[in-house]
Amino acid sequence: MRKLAKKGNMNERIDVVLRKFHSRMTSYPPGMCPLALYRSLLHISMNQSCGKCIPCRDGLGEIDYYLKQIRNGDATEETLKIMEEKCRMIAQTADCAVGVVGANLILDSLVEFADEYESHIKYGRCSENVIQTTPCITLCPAHVDVPGYIAMIKEERYAEAVQVIRDRNPFPTACAFVCEHPCERKCRRTLVDDPINIRGLKKYAVDNANADSVDNPAANVKTGKKIAVIGAGPSGMTAAYYLALMGHAVDVYEEHDKAGGMLRYGIPEYRLPKDRLDQDITAIINAGDITMHYNTKIGRDITFKDIRENHDATFLGLGAQLGNRMPMENAEAKNVIPAADFLQLVANGDAPDLTGKKVALIGGGNVAMDAARTAVRLNAESVHVFTRKRDDYTALEEEIAGAMQEGVRFRTLLSFLHIETDKETNEVTSVWLQPEIVAEYDEYGMMTTEDSSNYPYRFKCDYLIFGVGQRSDVAEYEKEGVPVNRGRIPADETCTVSDMDGVFSGGDCVTGPSTAINAIAAGQVAAFNIDEYLGYHHKIGGKPEIPPAYPNPCVPTGRAELEQRDPFDRKDDFEHVELSMTNEEAMREAGRCLRCDHYGCGAMKGGRGE
Repeated sequence: MRKLAKKGNMNERIDVVLRKFHSRMTSYPPGMCPLALYRSLLHISMNQSCGKCIPCRDGLGEIDYYLKQIRNGDATEETLKIMEEKCRMIAQTADCAVGVVGANLILDSLVEFADEYESHIKYGRCSENVIQTTPCITLCPAHVDVPGYIAMIKEERYAEAVQVIRDRNPFPTACAFVCEHPCERKCRRTLVDDPINIRGLKKYAVDNANADSVDNPAANVKTGKKIAVIGAGPSGMTAAYYLALMGHAVDVYEEHDKAGGMLRYGIPEYRLPKDRLDQDITAIINAGDITMHYNTKIGRDITFKDIRENHDATFLGLGAQLGNRMPMENAEAKNVIPAADFLQLVANGDAPDLTGKKVALIGGGNVAMDAARTAVRLNAESVHVFTRKRDDYTALEEEIAGAMQEGVRFRTLLSFLHIETDKETNEVTSVWLQPEIVAEYDEYGMMTTEDSSNYPYRFKCDYLIFGVGQRSDVAEYEKEGVPVNRGRIPADETCTVSDMDGVFSGGDCVTGPSTAINAIAAGQVAAFNIDEYLGYHHKIGGKPEIPPAYPNPCVPTGRAELEQRDPFDRKDDFEHVELSMTNEEAMREAGRCLRCDHYGCGAMKGGRGE
């Protein structure tokens, strides 16, 4: 018994070590050498080998030797050929999955990173586009100087923190409330404990310095050029902001009576209070010569041709505000509505009365979660969310957890068959669902399903919401000659629209439904390329000097999380659900930043890792 106890204790200690190793894996910085990454993954397989079969025991060691040669620039094309042949031999002859997986891993790398292998063999180095950068800056689509504004917050210089954010992102408030914070994904603080709560710190900054009270950079002298921006969503208003600072005059055309796009009409009040969104929009409009044209729809109030003729360049930031319906019978029945349309009704003050109604919702994305939690607040008797696979839950974990806390019920492994309606009223009465079972993973590592032998069953409901994506309203532009491919406007990485001189586009109408920060990044890119198209190369100043970096003692410290109101209280109203950090929490959280821009990956570049 004593030996068993010791063995169990040893396993626990090994588990602790492995968890720490996992932190190292998840904190690999963007831009690291792919061959170094694959070699470290190979080492994991080597460490799991039991040593009984030669292909795994000796073969993986030989592969590691060849990889090291290639990584150091000491290999030839013959080395690469020998390594590939040995990998195939190991994959075919190893006794268990350890050797097979390790060998296949390297074979995959030979395909995925053929250019990297070639560069190391020919030139003894990584290809030019591989360089380690500051993870949080690189992974922010707008490349906001995250360590910079965290340093400002640490010194309690909140207005200057907002200015640092606004240097790359004119929606500091909106992103503080709803950004999906991809910047935290590779935070190197995970080497010590947990990633910095970057969004929480940003929220603390804008809670202490309202965006409309913080000065914008001074606009450049007027250029006499005039640009049209169609759509006042995050991409359109971002483009307008930077173009105005460059000295251009900007006309913004918006079909609604207020600016904000899906930030206003697609995100519920409990997540983003609209008076806080207005602070960002007011600051943007005050940045320079921006004229807003509300309640103006292209094709109804003005033609696209007239806009192009009266402006030197045009930016299409249409967004994706039209909700999709599933292509099936009765999809147009009463009380059947896409999630995006449902949220817009609520945002416009036309919320349906769901009191006492059973609501069914198909889909698991962020928009679906917003619709489900909104239905709860409209007094629905029950809200059930159905998805086919667990992979279909693409919403942020905190959004799913918030919905569960508020009483939303979740069911998975159910495929949607058809809608049943009342023949007299044409109102939905139920949906039919087919039970599924899990099957093989596809080539992208996603779970697939197949029909179960269980019979389909009928779920009674009074209201059905489709959370199955959105699309852009591009029909009028297609008539005017704008190229459209499967409902999207094709534009290259500079946001230039194919075969249309002076027309640029970005955001959801190009990529399909995405996040606010991706739309903001597209607006930023478009603004600078429009400026180049017009023959300029403007610089935008006004970013304050970042405080100096000091060494961090790296003492493991708990991450400060944003508290939320009690679910039993918040589900009955549309008041904002999150509370701000206390000063003590914010100072401690800001102090956890390792300043990788000076002491980590960014320092390797000799700059700020942008």
